[in-house]
Amino acid sequence: MRFPRFIPLVLLVVSVVGRAEAGGFSISSPDFAEGGSIPARFTCEGEDVSPALNIAGVPAGTRTLALVVEDPDAPSGTFTHWIVWNISVGVTRLAAGGLPAGAQQGTNEFGNVGYNGPCPPSGTHRYYFRLSALDAPLRLAPGASREDFDAAIKGHVVASAEVMGRYAKSGR
Repeated sequence: MRFPRFIPLVLLVVSVVGRAEAGGFSISSPDFAEGGSIPARFTCEGEDVSPALNIAGVPAGTRTLALVVEDPDAPSGTFTHWIVWNISVGVTRLAAGGLPAGAQQGTNEFGNVGYNGPCPPSGTHRYYFRLSALDAPLRLAPGASREDFDAAIKGHVVASAEVMGRYAKSGR
């Protein structure tokens, strides 16, 4: 059986895409290790600025990125600390306390637009920095609620990645 001439090229493209995705979509922080302690600088006991975050392996077909930071150990249930959307796919690092050009922020559960860091009432809590690769930009007004954000990303998540840090108040 004779194959058309384009098949080797198709196989090459599939092979290259497969290797790129094997690298893995990921988010990490130079400020804390996976499962490690988040430094006080990034909490209510410090400067209360967001930690630096590194992004790698954005999947093909991604049009924009979105980030949520939440505490599932809060007494009233999962508590949202930060919502960011329309992060450009070319962004590989969010600087500490920074927001990439063009990105929008939602209202967190402290009632503020932007980041408010860990501030557990007692004990050690886990804080998940969840990054979503989306197949379309979000059309949300700045300051949108978590509910509006969740509704907007529904059906648009291409891939997800997360990094988790822990924090307990020092009692200062």
